[in-house]
Amino acid sequence: MAFLTTDAHLIGYQDSGETYLPALFMAHPLGMSRDVWDEVCDALHGHYRCVRWDLPGHGSSGAAAEGLNAEILAQDVLTLADTLDIDSFHFIGTSIGGVIGQSLCQIAPERLQQVWLTSTGAVIGTKEAWAERADNVRRLGLAEMAEAIVPRWFSPSYVEQNPDVLQGWQVQLSRSDDESYAKLCEALAEVDNRGKLADYANGVALIAGADDVSTPVTALESLKAEFTDASLSVFAGVGHVPSVEAPSLLVKHLQANAARTAVGETGIRYEQGLVQRKRILGEAHVERASKNATTLDNPFQQFITRNAWGELWGDPSLTVQQRSMITTGILAALGRDGELSLHLRTAKRLGINEDQLRQVLMHVAIYAGVPAANHAFSMAKDNGWGHEIS
Repeated sequence: MAFLTTDAHLIGYQDSGETYLPALFMAHPLGMSRDVWDEVCDALHGHYRCVRWDLPGHGSSGAAAEGLNAEILAQDVLTLADTLDIDSFHFIGTSIGGVIGQSLCQIAPERLQQVWLTSTGAVIGTKEAWAERADNVRRLGLAEMAEAIVPRWFSPSYVEQNPDVLQGWQVQLSRSDDESYAKLCEALAEVDNRGKLADYANGVALIAGADDVSTPVTALESLKAEFTDASLSVFAGVGHVPSVEAPSLLVKHLQANAARTAVGETGIRYEQGLVQRKRILGEAHVERASKNATTLDNPFQQFITRNAWGELWGDPSLTVQQRSMITTGILAALGRDGELSLHLRTAKRLGINEDQLRQVLMHVAIYAGVPAANHAFSMAKDNGWGHEIS
């Protein structure tokens, strides 16, 4: 857990810290916390650098500021990204988190990559309903209202099968700051993004829960019409919070590659492969390789960038760490010293630890021969692996 004070709030956040991976910012629904992303983040380890935070007055974040609105919440995201030295990022948001995403599409489109918006709308509810909710929270408190609010987050079948989860989120809601929740209700009352999203040029993926009573499928259909380029997927039997009810399905959706319809199907563009190649090997190495290319090997550079880095390393079936260990083992077994030296340095860059590398090379010894492993151990030490035994 870490904290950041923005111009408006004290934010409690978590960063998986995988700086070599694309960043994915994750915004949770009203009344919940960043914990809604737990299972999703676990599944995306090695694929995305997951950054999630608590809304004002929720979880470990400080109370909401006066004059709170959706743009201020979006500015919190940009401040967090700046603090983490993240220039551009992917984004997923649910409910009010999706509203934050819509605001980012308007104020910082150049910083967004893929955007997923779930269980949200260009308008959510009515001003009167949100004003009534804010008034009730201030009068009664969330502890008293939690039993009525929380069941609306989930499908009836999920509630029936998971009564403990329902009670747990009621406890979570009751611990949120009443005044902050009320201010967020008032902020939602003012949200109306109709006619404001058509200029967003990148594609947006929308996700609706078929059993969502808070933002029904019709709300997502209306939001889809606001974007120039948007898709809509409906999760059957799911309510308002797909990251809790259907995390595996959501992860599968996030990892779907829009550039191809099936694993192994060609179609990855050079530019996509180049992004992945720079991410794994580092920009300096890739720039050197590109500058050194001639008319002889430039087509080869194009080929490996599309196929090795785009098609292979870009496939989500394995994490980049797993691919790094596989590659290192193969190169050691084959004695490909130049590439092995590069990938030994890359393994360290990707967070492979000494114990893991040792096991990779021990496998080489058993399955490819002791001399190959002995040579690879020597090269690893030459590339900065290992410490003297005291």
